[in-house]
Amino acid sequence: MKQRTPPRVLIYSHDTFGLGHLRRCSAIAHALCESNEDLSVLILSGSPIIGSFDFRSRVDFVRIPGVIKLRNGEYTSLTLPMAVDDTIAMRASIIQHTAEFFDPDIFIVDKEPLGLRGELAATLDILKKRGAHIVLGLRDVLDEPRLLGPEWKRKNAIPALETYYDEMWVYGLPQICEPLAEIGLPESLRRKMVYTGYLRRFEGPKPVGQPALAKTDRPYILVTPGGGGDGEILVDWVLRAYETDKDLPYASMVVLGPFMQSDRRSEFIARANALDKVDAITFEAHMESLVARAEGIVAMGGYNTFCEILSFDKKALIVPRTSPRLEQYIRTSRAEDLGLVTMLCDDSVRAAKTMATALRHLPQQNPPSDIVVPGLLDGLNNVNILTRHMLERRPKSAQPEIASARQQA
Repeated sequence: MKQRTPPRVLIYSHDTFGLGHLRRCSAIAHALCESNEDLSVLILSGSPIIGSFDFRSRVDFVRIPGVIKLRNGEYTSLTLPMAVDDTIAMRASIIQHTAEFFDPDIFIVDKEPLGLRGELAATLDILKKRGAHIVLGLRDVLDEPRLLGPEWKRKNAIPALETYYDEMWVYGLPQICEPLAEIGLPESLRRKMVYTGYLRRFEGPKPVGQPALAKTDRPYILVTPGGGGDGEILVDWVLRAYETDKDLPYASMVVLGPFMQSDRRSEFIARANALDKVDAITFEAHMESLVARAEGIVAMGGYNTFCEILSFDKKALIVPRTSPRLEQYIRTSRAEDLGLVTMLCDDSVRAAKTMATALRHLPQQNPPSDIVVPGLLDGLNNVNILTRHMLERRPKSAQPEIASARQQA
């Protein structure tokens, strides 16, 4: 029998829209490696910008062919001129072979129990037979229950959870949202659920290399629509407020996001350049540093931005989208009820004066820390504890065929 090798964690990052899944998985990967000196993490992702992230020692990634979800709900290959079914088959093959060779002790799957269109099925079967611990990681809100239940039934999610998964980690708190509360989850699966708390973020190095960032020495409000793929409404509304009201007290830094359509991005940059108090950039990998230095945040209320608002104790104005999912609206309305943020609903009119008034009021809001929510930001610490418990249950020596595969690696 071979000696145990240093522990390995494989993370599958669901990647069909925006930056949220990748940023959440990256935060978990870095936290695990920082707290476990010999542990390594490999992230599987089809994100086209994964190479722009700074991965630290013992964290690496495998870039699989990208697939993107269109606004009508259909999927298509991101860049390859292939049928989406062929792209999915290729992704599934790469995922399976990577998992077989990397041979993780723990497999953390982001959001989709069987992966995109079932691409994880073979990999889950192999890793389960090898004795890997398999975890489903879920953000605090998925969608409204009337839509989530039929979606999970269509995707055979519950049978997959019963067959393959040891635990389900919800990166949030039940007093804010219970993402699976109303879909008829069997008691056997409810016992597998652990609410970790939200994932605390930490400030990295000060961003450099973009001219607009030199202006962050002046007080500013950070405007972020996340990945930007559906952020045009928010950015346009903020710009019109500054175009209409030249006396707004704070400047704004607008981070448009890498997935914003190029024509709208060019338009917004030109409009920002015409305003003394607005700077705009496309993308910043170190968003935490921009959030930490901001006087306040204007955002759409995605999971990662919400974690950053809480982590850096920032006053926030949230304009959530309500289509195609109510995820952002549900999270923001619960957070507003608790007094953590202020919500501005899109009334379809989007008067410039309405946004200007909200921007004026933003600095007078109370910070989230005024509200005591026990365990609110304990997510990364609890993920580390849960991971250590799983690793403590590893066999003292590897199975011969597994040890052989690792030796070749």
